[in-house]
Amino acid sequence: MTNKTVSKDDLQRKRKKYIPKGIGNGNTNIADYARGARVFDNEGREWIDFAGAIGTLNVGHTHPKVTEAVKNQADRYLHPGFNVIMYDSYINLAEKLCTITPGSFDKMAMLFNSGAEAVENAVKVARKYTNRQAVVSFERGFHGRTNLTMGMTSKVKPYKYNFGPYTPEIYQAPYPYMSNKPEQMTDEEYIDYSIMRFKEYFVTAVAPETVACIVMEPVQGEGGFIIPPKRFVQEVRDFCSEHGIVFVADEIQTGFARTGRLFASEHFDIEPDVMTLSKSLAAGMPLSAVVGKAEIMDASSPGELGGTYAGNPVACEAALAVIEVMEEENLSDKAEQIGATLEDKLEELKARHDYLGDIRRLGAMVAVEIIDAEGNPDKAKTGAITSYANNNGLLLLSAGVKGNVVRFLTPLVITDEELNKGLTILEQAFDEAAD
Repeated sequence: MTNKTVSKDDLQRKRKKYIPKGIGNGNTNIADYARGARVFDNEGREWIDFAGAIGTLNVGHTHPKVTEAVKNQADRYLHPGFNVIMYDSYINLAEKLCTITPGSFDKMAMLFNSGAEAVENAVKVARKYTNRQAVVSFERGFHGRTNLTMGMTSKVKPYKYNFGPYTPEIYQAPYPYMSNKPEQMTDEEYIDYSIMRFKEYFVTAVAPETVACIVMEPVQGEGGFIIPPKRFVQEVRDFCSEHGIVFVADEIQTGFARTGRLFASEHFDIEPDVMTLSKSLAAGMPLSAVVGKAEIMDASSPGELGGTYAGNPVACEAALAVIEVMEEENLSDKAEQIGATLEDKLEELKARHDYLGDIRRLGAMVAVEIIDAEGNPDKAKTGAITSYANNNGLLLLSAGVKGNVVRFLTPLVITDEELNKGLTILEQAFDEAAD
């Protein structure tokens, strides 16, 4: 299966010559093929995948059902263009997404290519429906790299630096960070304080009457897997209802069983007005979706929404197969099992190494902070851990506004053998960083 017609060194030289350095690479080896939670390079080396293409591969690499669906569709047609002539897979997927997403109301769905596109179009439909301009996201949030979504994103470097000016009428509200609460506060006092700060923001920064939507990650992804208190999320949902603001749940990284539920919003007992979905929706095929209340989604006129490649039929068939796999293999339950195993290993490592800080988990969305002797973020040590892992057979990512969070997004189809092998390499990486 391995293709060695072009050497790794030659490909790496070509990469440096023809691809800008602004396109980052966490691992500079050359993938040749992948199955489940394993990736093999063109020299036969193996990596256990704890990154999942940044949370894109909840059903794993090259799942047989997804691959079969893609091949079958490719034999029919690749892309007639839904705006030119309709096709069944777009319509069937829209129906399926309206059925499985939270919300006891009539829904509609539209399809795009990327998470950033989904967020942009969620904002468009909210503005159209409300006839308002302002958009509120949250501190530490990440929503994409386009001009609009950069403005909604917190982390300046590498996502925003020297790429401005950004779209106006974008505001970032405070978002609670339980592990960083003042020591003198109880959890409940801190939650009360966070809710107060959130509501005061609409007095000091932007009037709620001008806000089209509030876009919220139920768990902040790039921000470091920050899990908000349930009561805070419900207060935001209620605030939107009170003021006629569209509540948008950005479930691009949290969706499709990652958190132990099909969608993270279910953990908080809320029904978003609109949801943005992508990443694990189509097992690596470029596809995203906006799903929401019918009256919001249907406010635009024909031609005002869409895109040339939006809702590609090959990607749609992949997504339909992904949803079928998640239901048949009960990946939500599997996510909880994987997450518990990861958490146990991190607690074990924390008992040995004092540079491990807060451990956070919702299902298989797991992260640990890396800190120095004074308890401050340690970006350098975080980089050493991920570098060792990537150099020794484990695909591993960091996150966090300060770059000091190790995060885990392993495919949910990972076997016990693969998980244990990955954890052995992880342990070695943490031990090495302690020296």
